Amino acid sequence: MILKPLVEAVRVGQIALYNLSVGCGIVTAMNDSASPATLTPDVLASFEGHRRELCAYAYRMLGSSFEAEDAVQETFTRAWKSYDSFEGRASLRSWLYRIATNVCLDMLDGPQRRARPMDLNGPGSPNSPLPPPQPDYVWIEPIPNALAFGADPAEHASTKDTLRLAFVAACQHLPATQRAILIMREVLRFSANETAEALTMSPASVNSALQRARATMSKVQPSDFDDFDESDENQRKLVNDFVSAFEAYDMDTLTTLLKADVALSMPPFDLWISGPENVAQFMLTTGSACAGSKLIRLEGANGHAAFGHYKPSDEPGVYVPWSITVLELDGENIAGLNFFLDTEKLFPLFDLPMELRENA
Repeated sequence: MILKPLVEAVRVGQIALYNLSVGCGIVTAMNDSASPATLTPDVLASFEGHRRELCAYAYRMLGSSFEAEDAVQETFTRAWKSYDSFEGRASLRSWLYRIATNVCLDMLDGPQRRARPMDLNGPGSPNSPLPPPQPDYVWIEPIPNALAFGADPAEHASTKDTLRLAFVAACQHLPATQRAILIMREVLRFSANETAEALTMSPASVNSALQRARATMSKVQPSDFDDFDESDENQRKLVNDFVSAFEAYDMDTLTTLLKADVALSMPPFDLWISGPENVAQFMLTTGSACAGSKLIRLEGANGHAAFGHYKPSDEPGVYVPWSITVLELDGENIAGLNFFLDTEKLFPLFDLPMELRENA
């Protein structure tokens, strides 16, 4: 995705805020509270330097890539408008996180929390017909690695655990303020004092809320899965074997790659399937439209191996979007098969075409 540089905004004759979020096409008129003298290209570039980590933070809070991008846009807008009040007593990073936290808490003002199908009910029968789809705001959405991870491999390694689907889903069980505290303290490594200042709380209250958040997470967070590591030959082979088996629709081989309690889910449907044999049976019955699919490798989603999944259309040699498919690995097996079916939103997010032609 190509982002318009922030510094271009200061070259405009009238003070304006350019589009800070991919694809929104929004230009917001600014008032005179932020002067051109204050908002130098260096200041604006310093905002932009925090985009990915702020997007990752907002994603952990909100569970949606699209809402996370909106939150970053709103954070930068508020920061632009109030920059003259920034006195430098805290770092620019801490100040932006304080604004981002308030933005996320405003967006979370309500009882609704995002979830995965397995958070809502027990596993279904592989022969069950698909239930009616649920609204998109019900579900945890995947986030492209490129939106959340910086260029530093060490930073990538230290943060991807907390962007995994299981972690983000577990965070949704926390009240909004506890969620912010847990992420700021244990993911971002903010001190109790920094967190307290961001949330207008006392350090003692922050520490108390952190203990409650940890207790909840210990109950709802599943056992750890291995992260996908492209340099790991065994994991690379496991993913390649999955692609070969799935594209051949060879369910006998596919089941040998799956963990005994593997979970297959397909938001926006709340039906999910557990166990290799049930997964195979589902694929050969209700899910049989996936036969003949093509999987296009992505740079990753949530730190997991991920694919743009296309299924055959009625026109020979033409494939249409089916899902963003995300694999969760556990050792030498696949523990999670996640098919995110909202392709109209997700394929553009992952820079995927809405049609795939054989030999194109």
